[in-house]
Amino acid sequence: MLELMFITNDPLLAHDVCAAGVSRIFVDWEIIGKAERQGHLDTVQSKHSFEDAVAVRRAIPSSELLVRLNPFGNHTGDEVEMAVSAGADLVMLPMFHSHEEVKALSEMLAGRAKIVPLFETALSLGEVDEVCGISGVYEIYVGLNDLHLALNSGFMFDPLAGGLLDPISAAALSNKLRFGFGGIARVDEGDIPGKMVLGEHVRLRSSSVILSRTFFREGDSQTPREVFTKEIAKLKKEWSRQQQLPSSEMDANAAIFVEKVHEVSSSISGANYD
Repeated sequence: MLELMFITNDPLLAHDVCAAGVSRIFVDWEIIGKAERQGHLDTVQSKHSFEDAVAVRRAIPSSELLVRLNPFGNHTGDEVEMAVSAGADLVMLPMFHSHEEVKALSEMLAGRAKIVPLFETALSLGEVDEVCGISGVYEIYVGLNDLHLALNSGFMFDPLAGGLLDPISAAALSNKLRFGFGGIARVDEGDIPGKMVLGEHVRLRSSSVILSRTFFREGDSQTPREVFTKEIAKLKKEWSRQQQLPSSEMDANAAIFVEKVHEVSSSISGANYD
């Protein structure tokens, strides 16, 4: 089953969504350069702290805690020690350009937590094979928000529709590593409906995805646990259904996904895909 992640620094919410079926909570320390890159987008820009990670860890003793660091730099060693001290099971490295950065992180961690390199720069795409061979790398993850900006494309799902994730998935799976990408909305919501994005996760044999913040909205009449329980059940049912589809139907759905992405992207940027 697809492993579901959710970004939050709220211990109570973390506990409730894990009770509803989320298996990994994502505490986000990344701030360096993020506002400059994504300030014009409606994206989540967290300002989570070491104390947040500690509190979330206590709230989810049976679930995984992932901490996203800042991009590699002189501060990375200190952040690694903080993440390990907070009880992180996994450490994510964003915005890396070379496998040497991932290798240096591996040496700092020395097996104390698993590594999730976040592929979201143009240069990182050429480093996949080298990264897959680094000790401690557990999962290859592709961040579509920053990647599409790095590639000067108009829409978050353009790299996925363009086939750029296919060789990354293949490299991860051939090295017996987990693979995941992007975020997903509720099954029937989003510019690209969640069920269509889910089809790409099935096709690429993805094993993890971040749940969109839209899974719970202020003003919902139900509690977060009730909402997540209901929506995750829908997601799992759709995942199971699509897993059983013949390859011909998966291919047809992939073609529809590409067409829909081009349609949305064109409406945003006026891009021509002829």
